[in-house]
Amino acid sequence: MTKFEEELMATAKMIPTSDGNEIKFKTSSALYDYLLLSNGEAELYLESQLQQQALPVVPECVGNWIEKDKNYGRSVYDGLHRLDYEAGEIAPREVAKWVFDNKENLNLFTRAWLDGYTVEKPQLFYLKHIDMSKSDAHLNWYLAKGTDNVLIHQGIKKGKSPKLKCILKLTQQEIDSMETGSYEQIPVPGEDNK
Repeated sequence: MTKFEEELMATAKMIPTSDGNEIKFKTSSALYDYLLLSNGEAELYLESQLQQQALPVVPECVGNWIEKDKNYGRSVYDGLHRLDYEAGEIAPREVAKWVFDNKENLNLFTRAWLDGYTVEKPQLFYLKHIDMSKSDAHLNWYLAKGTDNVLIHQGIKKGKSPKLKCILKLTQQEIDSMETGSYEQIPVPGEDNK
């Protein structure tokens, strides 16, 4: 629920409408007056307000930092101050880098702290073995998880999507931590971060 919705609901009163439904409004506000006089435009007005209040999307590490600091009762100023001066000691460097490397991210961090946020989903990739797939006329070979979590190569018929559960889906960060010189990264369809 957005900050706009929470404020609207916190000071609301049930008002019956002509079709028998009920809408919650604060009784002594300009919003209430506008909505009563709008002749059916109330829903459009509310939708436009909610769209303007879309929650910022932040990386998971930033969301974790915000929640941790908020649980300690710290303010947004304290959270930013600690990030600026304690990065790498107490604050994770990746959070400080994300916040301070881009002015827009600083604004997103502040909005996320105050209004709430959604966590971005990282792009996931399959790893296709280049040499094995080139030499096999019928199969593409992907990095997979075998029994007892042993890494294996799983063959998938060429032209087919590697949708088997055993085929590994890895984030860019996981791939960067591996030696993947003979693998091609294939984006997992429908798993992007937008």
